[in-house]
Parts: sequence; structure tokens; C-alpha cells
Amino acid sequence: MGSEPPSSPQVVEDGGEEDEEELSGGEEADLRSSSGRGSLLTRRGITLRVLLKDGLVEPGDGVLAIHYLGKNFVGDLLTDGKIRWVETGQIFNSPSAWATHCKRLVNPAKKSGCGWASVRYRGQKLVQYKTTWLHKYQPSADMSLVSEEDDDEDEEEGKTAVQADEKIKNNKPGLHDVMVSRRTDRERIPVRYCTLGTRDATRDPHTLVELSAFSAINRFQPFNVAVSSNVLLLMDFHCHLTTSEVVGYLGGRWDTNTQLLTVLRAFPCRTRLADRDSASAVEEEICQNLFMRGLSLVGWYHSHPRGPALPSLQDIDSQMDHQLRLQGSNNGFQPCLGIICGPYYHGNQGVASTITPFWVVPPPEQRPNDHGIPVAVEVTYVQDNFLTSDVLNEMMLLVDYYRAAPDLVQFNQYWCPDTTMMDKIKGSLSCHAPKDQAYSQILEHVYSQLSNMH
Repeated sequence: MGSEPPSSPQVVEDGGEEDEEELSGGEEADLRSSSGRGSLLTRRGITLRVLLKDGLVEPGDGVLAIHYLGKNFVGDLLTDGKIRWVETGQIFNSPSAWATHCKRLVNPAKKSGCGWASVRYRGQKLVQYKTTWLHKYQPSADMSLVSEEDDDEDEEEGKTAVQADEKIKNNKPGLHDVMVSRRTDRERIPVRYCTLGTRDATRDPHTLVELSAFSAINRFQPFNVAVSSNVLLLMDFHCHLTTSEVVGYLGGRWDTNTQLLTVLRAFPCRTRLADRDSASAVEEEICQNLFMRGLSLVGWYHSHPRGPALPSLQDIDSQMDHQLRLQGSNNGFQPCLGIICGPYYHGNQGVASTITPFWVVPPPEQRPNDHGIPVAVEVTYVQDNFLTSDVLNEMMLLVDYYRAAPDLVQFNQYWCPDTTMMDKIKGSLSCHAPKDQAYSQILEHVYSQLSNMH
């Protein structure tokens, strides 16, 4: 990918049986010519050109993507509503033409499919933008006009998309005055550990690595883990506040008899990762808090704001360092849990953040120069009875810390066409709710503070 398009690109029109051909400007005008804007626009008439004209999408390089049976395709959206495949520079008249062409490369038996359900614009399926257009311009329209279903292979495509780091960009559905602003990140496709080999100084330290299972390396998980819901709630809240990476520590207890690691408290670091001057003071304060509560340091967490919640090579080395540090000089075993939280990755299922507990197994003795092996840790999540004052106080301290930050998430903006950033954080935190339902009223005060930070 990334090759220069040829000077005279080939235009591909074949999109299979379900091809939604681009209409000419005159045909679009005819379809809109009745009692109001878009009053006669049919399913076939809602084209990329229409969405561009009405501001629901914008032209751009690399804003379109197809994930199909383990393969990824990236496309540019042109100003005339056509699609340029980045890999070859070929021009396609419609999403279906591009989707069918790409799918046939992977699966030659593929005859046709719904391009609007297969192609994603800035992480969201195009069919969602078609629905948004109808809600805005034809609120009484039959929603079956846009109820295209994915075929079986598109289901596989969706599973693959969750594992791939898509380019996260602005979602602009056009219904709203403002949308959340996101940096245009390069795709970071996770690699399998077995492909890494010996350490290579030229390899990008931010390369993401898929997690292995303990069983895949012929091992059993050497400890059990229980994590309190309040830990997840505070950690998830912290990670949602900023578009920059955040970090924090985990406090709890290690029972050598039962081999159970219990994570009871999260301690967010209210400092910038690059601010080494204040880091030591913040860590000292956290150590004092741990001591006062009779807790031990049992792990750490950090965020991948827009990417998959998978460890990078740098994360793997950091985790190994933490594990060795916690083990101490007496050579006794105490596990150190690493957790990665991915709040704003569009491959997540729904509004909930992806939270990934992991551990690192040292490389084989005969290959000491290899990276450690990142493995998924099975965790039991324990629902707390109520939201503690400690957690609420930490949340308010975080609100105050990020209040004037330039990378503060704008919670009045939109995460996707029908979900605000405030809706998203509320929905994600609700996954970590305590048993006492009064927590929702308590959190409303915190949410009101977030709303007033803009």
C-alpha cells in the first residue's frame, strides 16, 4: 500500500448484482425534485456524491477501508464521490464496485455483496451514514431502505476488523455543528509474536503484538486474578478524559497460599508521560497512599486512546521490567499485572472500552535476545457493592487536572453519527457499575463537571 497511483488510473465499474451505480448530477436533481429536499431519494439514489454534497462525509486520503477474511484494503474518497484504491490507484465508481473487486481477490468465488455494509468511512460502516442522511432529510422514510445485511463472510470481516488498528479520523455525519477531532493515525496492524524473531533495533518500538494464550506456549496461568469493578471504573474514566496516553498503578494483595492476586484500587498518575520532573513526586504520593491503605503494588495500566488494546514492543519491555522489579531480590514470586485500556478505538464493540489484562513470559533460555512473550491473563471481575468516596474523589481530582488541558476530550462532540462523547463515556462506565444503583446519581455530578469544561 502507499504506492503512487498511475497517471491514467483504470476505472472499474463492475460491482456485481448489488452495485449502487453513481448517478449523474441530473439524475440526482431529478430524484430530489419533488416537494422537498431529497423527498424522492431512493435507496439507489443515496450515493457517496449525495453524502459529500450534504456534508455527511468529506473527501480524503485513506479514509475508506475494507476488512475481509484477514485482508485489509484502504481507499481514498475523491471529491466526485469515486473511490481510489491506494494499493493500485484504480478508480471505482461505487462502494460495491470496490468491495466486490477486493473480495474477489481474496475469494474468487465471491459474486457480489453490499458495499455500503462492507466499506468503512473513518471506522464506521457507510450504511450508517446512509441511515443518518435519511433521519435528517427523510425522517418518515422506511428504514428498510438502508437495512442491507452483511453476508456470512462480512461477519468474518468484522471479527478481523476488531484486531486491526484502523485509521481513526473525524466522523462527520452532518447532523451536528461539531464533531470530535482526532489525529489521523497511521494504521498499526498487530503482528504475531512468532514473526518477531531476535530483537532488531530498526523495528518500530510501537509495533503492536497479538497476545498468545498460556496454552499456546504449553503453560498454565501461574496465578489467579480478581479485579474490583471500582478499579475498572476509575481506570476507564481516566483513559476517556484525554486523547493522549495515560498511565496509572494498581494496588491490591497477593496471597501466596491461594496464588490469588486481588486488584482493589487504581491510582491514576496525574502527570504527563514526558514530565519526568513531576513523575517521581507523583509516584511517591501513590506509594504513600498504598501504604496507608495496607495495599501492595500489584500492577499498572495505560491507555491506547485510538488503537487496539494490545501491547507494543515497548509495552512488553516495560511489563517485563515491572515484573522483575516486583519480584524483588529474594527471588520470591509475585505477579505483576499489566492492563491496557482502549477507549476510542473504532474496532471496539459498541461504546465500551476494550480492557486487556496481560503478562509477559520471558523468552526461551536458548533465545535470550528475543522479546518476552505477551500472554492474555484470565481475570475474574468482582462487582463492588457501592462506589467508594475514594474513587469519587480521584475522579474529581482528574477532572481538575485535565480541565485546561489542550488534549481534553470534548464531551459535547460526537463519537459517531448518533452518539456523543458524553454518551460514550457513560455507556462504557456503566459496564463497571456497582450493585448500589445510587451510583448513577453520584456520577451525574462528575458528568456535569465534564460538560462544563468546554
